[in-house]
Amino acid sequence: MTRHVQLRSGAYHDSVTLMQVSRSVGTEPGVTAALVAMATDLNLDLAAGMGFDPPGNAGPADLLVAVEAKDEDALTGALRRLDTELTAHTRPAATGFGEVPAPRTVAAAARSADATLALVSTPGSYAFADAMDALEAGLSVMVFSDNVPLPEEIRLKEEAAARGLLVMGPDCGTAVVGGVGLGFANVVRPGDVGLVAASGTGAQQLMCLLGAAGVGVSHCLGVGGRDLTTQVAGRSTHAALDLLAADDATEVIVVVSKPPAADVAAKVRDHAAALDKQVVFALLGEGEPDLTEAAEAVVAATGSAWEEPRWWPAPEERRGSYPTVRGLFSGGTLCDEAMVVVSGRLGPVRSNVPLRPEWALPDDLHAPGHLMIDFGEDRLTQGRPHPMIDNSLRAERILTEASDPQCGVLLLDVVLGYAAHPDPAAELAPAIRAAHARAGADGRQVAVVISLVGTEDDPQGLVVQAEALRAAGASVHLSNAHAARKAVELVGGMP
Repeated sequence: MTRHVQLRSGAYHDSVTLMQVSRSVGTEPGVTAALVAMATDLNLDLAAGMGFDPPGNAGPADLLVAVEAKDEDALTGALRRLDTELTAHTRPAATGFGEVPAPRTVAAAARSADATLALVSTPGSYAFADAMDALEAGLSVMVFSDNVPLPEEIRLKEEAAARGLLVMGPDCGTAVVGGVGLGFANVVRPGDVGLVAASGTGAQQLMCLLGAAGVGVSHCLGVGGRDLTTQVAGRSTHAALDLLAADDATEVIVVVSKPPAADVAAKVRDHAAALDKQVVFALLGEGEPDLTEAAEAVVAATGSAWEEPRWWPAPEERRGSYPTVRGLFSGGTLCDEAMVVVSGRLGPVRSNVPLRPEWALPDDLHAPGHLMIDFGEDRLTQGRPHPMIDNSLRAERILTEASDPQCGVLLLDVVLGYAAHPDPAAELAPAIRAAHARAGADGRQVAVVISLVGTEDDPQGLVVQAEALRAAGASVHLSNAHAARKAVELVGGMP
């Protein structure tokens, strides 16, 4: 094996770009490990944990390149791929006589363009300064960055309220503004439904279900997964509701969220009741409608006809030899929804994002009984690509769970769209086949159920992905709630 560690001073790239570049370099022949990231303390610790020895003079403005390959030829190929990928993501600097240099701050960019919105995707510990810069320049801001301290989120949203602006995020993974998708975004049709989303994949699921029913979207204003907590108190949700209520292109509004704080949700409902537009709520939790039921209510509000979401049955229906469901999710809200469905029919579910304190999962993510893991949770994405970009961690876990004789059904989500993996079935289908083979070697059956979030216009190809996953032995559902109920049915529970 040969290892290469390099610092590139002043070569900043945003986190989404570097996630994609790391993954591309890691797929080169002969490469066994690759990390391409800004040299923050977190990423330096990650590199050390991977066995690399980062230079002692590394700083957050430096690009850290760490590659392990089987030989020099493989390393050369990996570095060539690195340069190609970085060049493709970099806009050439102005070099002509009389040209104005590219702006180096958000405020400078705002002065040089007719912009109303800034997108911040810097590391979480640095995002506050850039987002505040945008607000002070008169721009609303979408903070894609995660791991932003809670007090900084509150301060940003207070500043936005004082200036009549909107902060989307932090950890706002999905938005649609005037028909333009930002972050992880599906190709959705234009229409008159506006979303306020304290949930990324929850918003994607809703928009995709609406699109399948012929209903389009005006805007999707993400507000960050913590906005409806007691601490943040729905600051951005209230502002987004007012913006959509004043928008001529929006006729129906839907509010989607992970399980909110009850007192905050009540105030949001009161706020919505005072608006002159119909507001539908999709606030996940016990006793609340699931995302599919909420989509049906939105379709009815628009006067359109609802059709049950499509699904593809497995070629051979396997029933779990043991009545336990194990969920491996890339979307936090999809994981939450599955927990609500499964727990309501089979009992408590252990998870790294518990809806109840007693459902908390040990730090090693291993526990008996029903289990749901959100691989997109902040602690599991520190220094590594989001699972919507890189399925390798989930693919490994699929085989781990299939090797457990107590695992009856594997429940997965696959999210399509821009910025997501270009062909997730290519990574997951072999793992699903291996899971069936592993269980079969022990005389057991493990069923695999997949919720597929996407539209027919997404670049990965909705039907192509569904059929590839089905061919690997999974049942595939466009409704996450229906997928969770199918998982319950396959372990002998009430669907």
